[in-house]
Amino acid sequence: MPASARADEARIVDLAEISLRDLNRALHDPQEVARDTAWEVLNPKGSHAVAVGVEAPINVDVRGSVGYYCAGMNQKGTITVHGSAGPGVAENMMSGTVVVKGDASQYAGATGRGGLLVIEGNASSRCGISMKGIDIVVRGNVGHMSAFMAQSGNLVVLGDAGDALGDSIYEARLFVRGKVKSLGADCIEKEVRPEHIAILKGLLDRAGITDVKPEEFKRYGSARTLYNFNIDNADAY
Repeated sequence: MPASARADEARIVDLAEISLRDLNRALHDPQEVARDTAWEVLNPKGSHAVAVGVEAPINVDVRGSVGYYCAGMNQKGTITVHGSAGPGVAENMMSGTVVVKGDASQYAGATGRGGLLVIEGNASSRCGISMKGIDIVVRGNVGHMSAFMAQSGNLVVLGDAGDALGDSIYEARLFVRGKVKSLGADCIEKEVRPEHIAILKGLLDRAGITDVKPEEFKRYGSARTLYNFNIDNADAY
């Protein structure tokens, strides 16, 4: 696969010249990623599934906006989108870090099991849906039904949250600095204890956010009334 080198030794891949399939094939090749640990992807132009399934501790900088499922199933990689991302960015991420410098569309971080997703703009609806251990930090706002059926992990929102935040939530922790339009079924506001301040501080530090204090957030989580079916709660299911 043709590529050019820069002074800082990042491997440059231009999607105007190379197919997306060839890029992802190279990122999955153990010999390729062992030789080149820094990659720069040019001209993504909204391409879908950019840098999916990365399994190596490499850095991938995508210079532009991407379509759906960018960085899906990421393991160990640090993938930065210097633009906005379509639906499902970092979907089912296992570990590593994904950073979106712009906005993210629907279900960012869906079903994520680990790692850190940072969205420096806003996230659309269902951010963190069914999250299973991922940590998500959104500098802007999140849309409706965010953290729907969230099982574990942390969602940190520096802005506002839309309708039905945390609907049918399990044991994930939700921290919101701004306003919450409404809470979903079985989601309630909870006390912020010292251990939660420590968690928040750690997540903000990892996300490179230094201009807000963890004490400024409210915490939301499960009321645990829907864990077992009860006919009196039928309308809430």
